[in-house]
Amino acid sequence: MTEETLNKVKEIKRSFRLMMNGVASQSMRQKGADYQVNWGIGLVELRNMAAEYGKDYDLAIALWKENIRECKILATMIMPPEKMLPEIAEIWMEQTPTQEIAEIAAFHLYQHLDEASVLAFKWLAIDKPLYEICGFQILSRLFMQGLEPDERGINELMDQALTALSSEHAGVRHAAMNCMRRFADLGDNYELIAQKALSSVGTNLDFF
Repeated sequence: MTEETLNKVKEIKRSFRLMMNGVASQSMRQKGADYQVNWGIGLVELRNMAAEYGKDYDLAIALWKENIRECKILATMIMPPEKMLPEIAEIWMEQTPTQEIAEIAAFHLYQHLDEASVLAFKWLAIDKPLYEICGFQILSRLFMQGLEPDERGINELMDQALTALSSEHAGVRHAAMNCMRRFADLGDNYELIAQKALSSVGTNLDFF
């Protein structure tokens, strides 16, 4: 880490203390959000801070290493997607501590990677809730952008989504159903495919 990057990290961490929201931080802890440090700062404030610093690969890498909620969120916002290699994304996913971070990373970063769909399907196949949630979130965003999966992708999505809908983890179930809805929004043919798959397990797109 260069001295310039180190100074930026110190500056950011100092600013967090001034922006602390104790009520939000306590609420997150009560809901099970396990961070070493959590200042309870809102996403709007963090987006504003990210805009000030701009895209910065070295700073993003340094921030992600901090076991601080706001540092990890900010890292996903300032990491240049074109510079993030799949192997780095794999490391970040492995180190993702909460559902909140998984969802934010999918929204701000992973959906913009060249390998986004490949990573999404790979993570869906890993029997870990945060991986599955992130995978479904990435695909949801790609479908919203108009990406149409090929036949193999459709079959894999249906298999993974139907399995996920019986998960004990509510976050996985909701992410899977939301992904099915975004898939159905691609057009009438896709909606028919989704409805047929869901009917096989006794549910439909209006469920949840």
